[in-house]
This record gives sequence, C-alpha cells and structure tokens, in this order.
Amino acid sequence: MENAPLIANDAVIFGLLALILGLVFWTSEMTSPGWKRFYSIFPAILLCYFLPSLLTTFGVVDPEKSQLYFVASRYLLPAALVILTAVADLPATLRLGPKALIMFFTGTIGVVIGGPIALFIAKLIAPDLVTGDGPDAVWRGMATTAGSWIGGSANQTALKEIYETGPTAFSIWVAVDVIVANIWMAVVLAFAANSAKMDKWLKADSSSVDEVRRAAQAYEAAHTKNPSLRDLMVILAFAFGAMGVSHFFADILTPYFKENFPGAAQFSLHSSFFWIVVVATIIGVSLSFTPVRKLQGAGATKIGSVLIYFLIATVGLNMNVAALFKTPAFFLIGALWMAIHATLMIGVAKLIRAPVFFLAVGSQANIGGAASAPVVAAAFHPSLAPVGVLLAVVGYVVGTFGGWLAGQMMRVIAGQ
Repeated sequence: MENAPLIANDAVIFGLLALILGLVFWTSEMTSPGWKRFYSIFPAILLCYFLPSLLTTFGVVDPEKSQLYFVASRYLLPAALVILTAVADLPATLRLGPKALIMFFTGTIGVVIGGPIALFIAKLIAPDLVTGDGPDAVWRGMATTAGSWIGGSANQTALKEIYETGPTAFSIWVAVDVIVANIWMAVVLAFAANSAKMDKWLKADSSSVDEVRRAAQAYEAAHTKNPSLRDLMVILAFAFGAMGVSHFFADILTPYFKENFPGAAQFSLHSSFFWIVVVATIIGVSLSFTPVRKLQGAGATKIGSVLIYFLIATVGLNMNVAALFKTPAFFLIGALWMAIHATLMIGVAKLIRAPVFFLAVGSQANIGGAASAPVVAAAFHPSLAPVGVLLAVVGYVVGTFGGWLAGQMMRVIAGQ
C-alpha cells in the first residue's frame, strides 16, 4: 500500500505554492551579493518550477490525488491565454518568419525518429527488455508517448486505442512521459532565462523576436498608468468571462464531434481541452483588434503572467524524481529519446541560426503541447505567448499521425 501524502488538502497545497512563488520573487529582487549570485546560477522561473517538485519527490503531496493542475490548466491557462493574446501585437508576431515552423517540425521529426533509434539501441544492449509482443509490449507503450510528445494527452489516448496498448505498458510510459518531459521543460526554462547567452552561442539573428519584445514594451510604456480597481476588475472579467465562454463551447463541440465525426479523434477534436484552448485563443485574437488591447498599460500582461506562474508551479508538482528508480531502464530509454530530440533541435537551430526562443517553443509545442508551450513562450516575454499556443495547436493536428508513424517503425524494430 502506498504511503499517504503528508498534505492532501488542495487549499493547503495551493497556499504552499503561493508561498513558494512569493518567496522566489521576493528574494530574486534582493540586492545582496549572495542572492544575486544565487539567481545568476538558478533562474527564478526554474525555481518556480523545481521547488514544487520537491513537495512531490519527498511525499509531501500526491499530484495524482490533487485537482490543482486540472484547475490551473482548465481555468487559469485559458484565462491567461485570453489576456496575453488580447494585448499582443499579433501583426508583429506573425512577422517572426518561417523559423518558428521549421523548429516546430524539427521537434516533430526528433520525436518520430528518436523513439525508434532509442528502441534500437536498447535492443542492442538488452534485447530481452524490449522485444516481444502482446498488449504490454514496450513498443506499444512508446507509441503512446510519441503521440503525447507531438500533440498531447488526446493524441496519446488515440494511439493507445490504435495500438491496443495494455494497461501495464501504458502506465509505465505515462510515468516516463511525465518525468522525462518535465525534466526537459526545466532545461528549456533555463534556456529562456539565459536567452542572450544562448543566442550568442547559436550565432542567431534574434532581431525579429527582439522587435516583438521591444514593441510590446514600448506599447505598454506609452499606455501605462496606475491601474484602478475598475481596470483590474475589467481585465479579470475579460479573462475569466472568456474562459467560461471557452468551456461553454467546448461542452457543445466535443460531444458533437464525438457523435458525428468518430474519426476526428486522431486530430484531438474529441478533446474538450483542445476546444477550450482553441476558443480561448480565437477570443484573444479577436480582442487584440479592439480597444481591449489598451488594457496592457493597466497591467494586463502582469496579471496574465501571475496566472502562468501558478500554472508553472502546478506543473512542477507532477515531477517526482523518485519515480526514476522504479523502472530505471525505461526512463533511460525515454531520456535517450529526448536527448535525440534535443540534439536535433539544437543542431538545426545552429544550422539556420534560429533564436533560442524558436528552439524552446518549437520543442515545447511538441513535448508539452498547449499546457506548456505558451508558458515557455511567456518566459521569454508575455507578449510572445500566442506563438506557443498557435504552434501547440499544430501539434494537436499532426500528433496522432506522427505518433502512428513512430509506432510503425518501433514495431518493426521490436521484430513484430
């Protein structure tokens, strides 16, 4: 029987996360040499992600028994997307050029070929571990992870059905998926915190990204004001009102597509989360062409960022490093798979001199989907969040096909 977590009350856990975020931001602004040196090594955003994971690793909380991530991803994320998209300079964002898509599809290819390569190497080292067939064959579980790492959980579930993956293999590879993806996200957040150094190393032309960032800062400065209670209430009204509208339409569209288009599951159209993200993005884009955009000067971006940071903290809760020791061989295969994806991403970024922003967001749009791609994009600057969500939607579309293709190659390598 598993040990019960020390804290099971979500209200208490939420309070702990708030204290952690407050402590990180409070100390990160301190001027003492010790704190400055500490945060030059450990970026604040990385700590907002890593410290909550310690609560899970040491058994203080059990994320599987908590609803906080569900609340953050279903309520706070769409609200943040609406705010950050509504105040964004979308024409400037669209002028970022083709490198965003190049890096996204590089990430997709990295997942599609990385799994078969990792499985092939594992077969050379420990053939008994990865060969064999049946519902719980390793390659079947890996196929579901491929779907998750290109699109998301809806694609993962679709591939579980397509390849008839057994419950044991599925549960093992869900754990590999979560831990390995979360460790990679920590690395990507570190990239964001050191973007200038990374761009210099990549010899990247980051002028287009810098222009979007500068334009957002200039617009905010030109319209900045001390926000009144009215301003803050209006910002939250648009954010959570649009979130409610997103859920309303998701509750209509999801069963409609399930009933009338059963084959649409492969494109995530049976996922309510997909529709929540899509509708929230459409609302945000529409509002960006209205006077609502002026709310940026009243602190809309900062409120959106607060919601994003709470999401980061709840995502961090899902990283239990202790789980690595339960099935270490499979985690090593997953880590090798991710390393192949990362190596390809870095190699192509260096080849085409793409800014680290495109590398990080292109990767997370695959590996993390809509729940983390806008988070990583906002880590570079809140005005860049729409890039993350737009690429993540592309991932939803291609996720099932990419995962199916990877599964076919792994099936052949496994000898089936």
